[in-house]
Amino acid sequence: MRNLKSAFLLVFIISATLCFAQSRRKIIINEDCSGPGGSNMQTVAMLVQSPQAEVLGVTVVTGDAWRDEEVAHTLRLLEIMGRTDIPVVPGAAFPLVRTRAEAQAWQERYGKAAYAGAWDERWWHEASVVPPLPEGQPTTKAANENAANFIIRMLHKYPHEVTIYEGGPMTNLALAISLDPEVPHLAHQLIFMGGSISPQTDNPEFVSNPRHEFNFWFDPEAAAIVLRAPWKKIICTPVDVSVKTHMTAEMVKQIEAARTPLARYISKFAMLTPGADIMWDEITAAAWLDPSIITKTETRYMTVDLDRGAGYGNTLTWSKNGNLTPATQSVQIQFDLDIAKFYRIFVDLMTAQTPH
Repeated sequence: MRNLKSAFLLVFIISATLCFAQSRRKIIINEDCSGPGGSNMQTVAMLVQSPQAEVLGVTVVTGDAWRDEEVAHTLRLLEIMGRTDIPVVPGAAFPLVRTRAEAQAWQERYGKAAYAGAWDERWWHEASVVPPLPEGQPTTKAANENAANFIIRMLHKYPHEVTIYEGGPMTNLALAISLDPEVPHLAHQLIFMGGSISPQTDNPEFVSNPRHEFNFWFDPEAAAIVLRAPWKKIICTPVDVSVKTHMTAEMVKQIEAARTPLARYISKFAMLTPGADIMWDEITAAAWLDPSIITKTETRYMTVDLDRGAGYGNTLTWSKNGNLTPATQSVQIQFDLDIAKFYRIFVDLMTAQTPH
């Protein structure tokens, strides 16, 4: 009888485990993983922490910092979280077309950008340099694969199941689409932080040019390729909604009280990176986990200005896709959110034990 009970218990545990695994939603995190701490790292942590998400991998692209440095920060974060089973996959080291020299010439002609990511002279170094990391150097290694091929392989392995989360310049996705035009058809949906419509803010990055947004500006050609691709669904978190959020000292204090390895990491590094008070990317992740946090959306057609003038890289949108607009897809754009509910989701995930 004891053996029979043990057998039933084993079957129950296996069945419950399988049901849990099947209920989790698959996602690839494509991010410019600058760090330590800050919006990029916190978004990776949110999705890894969530019991709803099965993170297939983190594909890294140059944006806020150079790719190789970002890969190191991502590996170290996953070590701290005890999730080294999640592959970290290096992607594009440079934009498709734009170079730093061209971006500097553009700024000399049309005005200095308030923020230039990896190109910013305030922390500039060569692309191949990985400086000492404040959180410690990783001991694990990146995957021996490139991001575009990883994305293609995962979408063919799990057709119509995988959400693509995009939190940085869209170079990796543009390369994947160029290699395999089936990518948008095979994905479940694309969710991304990027673009700017008419944000209500005194942030100097947007005051004089509200349609300017870094992810689009850094690699406009990649964004145009991705936005014209026939995804089943595209959801956009623009600057307009991101600037309504702020990481506060009180939130950091709540997280610190959990005393988990992740909580200690967040409490130490949350406010270290430039612009870290604004929760740029976390909204995209939180709204995927719980769409009810978004209280206002609009559906528009979206692309990026590719004319090499003052508006190069700016966000372009139309309410209707008429004959006068370039090839575009409809995008569900988030414009407002339940801030208190969003903060609760974030703090709860940052203070929870990391699932394995």
